[in-house]
Amino acid sequence: MSSFGYTILGFGGGESPAATIAFDYLIIAGGGGGGFDDGAGGGAGGLRNSFPGGTKTDIESGATITIGGGGGPQQNASPGASVRDQAKGGGSSIGGTFNSTGGGGGGPPNDQGATGGSGGGGALNGQGGAGNEGSFNPSEGNPGGAGGGNNSGGGGGGAGQAGINGPSDQFGGPGGNGVTNNISGSPVAYAGGGGGGANNPSSGPNVSGGNGGGGSGGFGPNTPNTGTNGRGGGGGGGPGGGSNRNGAVGGNGVVILKSPTSGGTINVTGSGNQAQAQPDGSTICTFNVTGTVVF
Repeated sequence: MSSFGYTILGFGGGESPAATIAFDYLIIAGGGGGGFDDGAGGGAGGLRNSFPGGTKTDIESGATITIGGGGGPQQNASPGASVRDQAKGGGSSIGGTFNSTGGGGGGPPNDQGATGGSGGGGALNGQGGAGNEGSFNPSEGNPGGAGGGNNSGGGGGGAGQAGINGPSDQFGGPGGNGVTNNISGSPVAYAGGGGGGANNPSSGPNVSGGNGGGGSGGFGPNTPNTGTNGRGGGGGGGPGGGSNRNGAVGGNGVVILKSPTSGGTINVTGSGNQAQAQPDGSTICTFNVTGTVVF
């Protein structure tokens, strides 16, 4: 209120609100793990971004930035939600309120892929899991591919492309491609889906993961590759031959923030995280592990 022409401040009315900055962002969740034994590829972690040209998000000083870990590998062939869920990637968030969803785990034999930021592939006639589990607009990811009819896993979905269906000839389907973003100052591909596993008895090249850190699927006796950390790539599906038929682990997510040129001094916490001042006066904050941002 006002008295004698002066505004009277509410002394003792509580703490001052925390400072906020509207940051550009790239937020990627952890990728899903690959399925077991001719298993499908894991879906990529959900990807959301404002850069370039999108709507920035307001972040308070001291906000926690959470980085989702990659989903674990499937180590048994029992179909069902519990097996798929153990391979789901962890979600990433900014301040606990602005989120992306972990990638869905790839299906084990005779099972569908799990839903996620991007969906895991299905295995042996199983359908791929749905993407964009968070129901965001624009979408955070795409569905996984379906499994083939003869011991082949579908590819996990990627941020830029759905996973490819497994053919019916004991070859897995490739993972869906991710998308390229240059918020870090150079173009980098993120959030590719994992390649599907295959039962072809010959030794050949593993089934390719999607561009953007998707791990390749196992082929014959060859073991699959993990999703790439810091890219949110899905893990490759396990092979149908050899003694180790486990799927591969998904890659950890990442959050990258870009301040305006008037952002001032910005610091981050967390081992492996960094805040780098840019020539134009902005700051690029890269979070590879959970930490905080202070300005």
